[in-house]
Amino acid sequence: MLPDRTTFPRDFTFGVATSAYQIEGSAHGGAGPSHWDTFAAIPGTIADGGNGSLACDHYHRWPEDLDLIREAGFQAYRFSTSWARVMPDGATVNAEGLDFYDRLVDGMHERGLAPHLTCHHWELPAALADLGGWRNRDIAGRFADYCAVIHRRLGDRLASTATLNEPWCIAWLSHFLGQHAPGLRDIRAAARAMHHVPLAHGAAMEALRAEGARNLGIVLNFETAQPADASPGAIRAAEVQDAIYNQWFIGALTGQGYPLAALEGLEPHLPRDWQADMADIARPLDWLGVNYYTRRLYASGAGPWPGGEAVDGPLPKTQMGWEIRPEGLTEFLTRLARDHVGDLPIVVTENGMAEAAGPDIAADPGRIAFVGDHLRAARAAMDQGVNLRGFFYWSLLDNFEWGWGYGPRFGLVHVDYETMARTPKASWHAFRAMLRG
Repeated sequence: MLPDRTTFPRDFTFGVATSAYQIEGSAHGGAGPSHWDTFAAIPGTIADGGNGSLACDHYHRWPEDLDLIREAGFQAYRFSTSWARVMPDGATVNAEGLDFYDRLVDGMHERGLAPHLTCHHWELPAALADLGGWRNRDIAGRFADYCAVIHRRLGDRLASTATLNEPWCIAWLSHFLGQHAPGLRDIRAAARAMHHVPLAHGAAMEALRAEGARNLGIVLNFETAQPADASPGAIRAAEVQDAIYNQWFIGALTGQGYPLAALEGLEPHLPRDWQADMADIARPLDWLGVNYYTRRLYASGAGPWPGGEAVDGPLPKTQMGWEIRPEGLTEFLTRLARDHVGDLPIVVTENGMAEAAGPDIAADPGRIAFVGDHLRAARAAMDQGVNLRGFFYWSLLDNFEWGWGYGPRFGLVHVDYETMARTPKASWHAFRAMLRG
């Protein structure tokens, strides 16, 4: 069951989240190719061989989708703009793309929904990938220019703006583990992306402030890293992964620097004079977005840094094999407030689970239990003094789940990928009962 709405303050924001490439359909509206289009064209990179060319056809069906958000009682919609749609070649503005987002934001206001923008949710224009993408220092200035273009068109109607979604995925998952576009397994490329991504955030913050933008933040993902056993090797492996995943970006953004346990392996590959950029990275935030899904256990392992290997844990798991551990959300929220951001407003910008559809496509009891437990975990953090201001469920719709393709279903709304028919699930109705009383 979901908790009663009165469990949270009246001004606490409840919303849903999506991202452009996962739902819009990149084949429409003059969008250029992104590095996800080219990554998906490589056999074996996407589990079902899919791509985002049609996705959920949100580009054409957005009024219906916004109606679903409103009818469920949500106050807010976290969406992203596609860099490849707005600037197909990475530089030239596509008026058709900006017009689409203009209509979308107006549509939110017409329905009483607060627009919460994320400027970049992973779809880098292929033309910029050709120039090195996040390995290239010039990406910081290019990203700042793109964010300024978005703000000039939409900024007067936005409730908040986040520069980037999940830098760890943009940099590490994509350049060291090779699981996301551009699919590299290169420690030099990873180290440079790990630095240029937060540098781009800092440049964008400066550009957006200069344009008069307010309520600016960034969205980071956090994943509990714990040792699989009591051996020194497992303890060390978990510490290193925690430094890479959970400390690297928040430390830099808050002026605390990069963690030593991660610098041990990355510093030899960082750009020359990287230290001179740290002040530009640590520009003041108005809020911090937190994405939380799961934990991972690490055992000792052979091989070069970072060493260790992830192993399956004993807890119940989602459709994607992610362990369900709600108390981790409380732990991260309290840890962030204690160690990094103090009383800075925090928003849970993503939390949700993949649950396979059964014969009754609207039945998702596991998701209802998952959301209820995580909402109670969020409330527990508030009871411990965390300045938590909102909770956005991921995701409104079943969608293209990146390297997993269209198999995992995160949505409150079922999408039939043949007909594009939308069917609200029991979890959508549970939110509706909670939010509408």
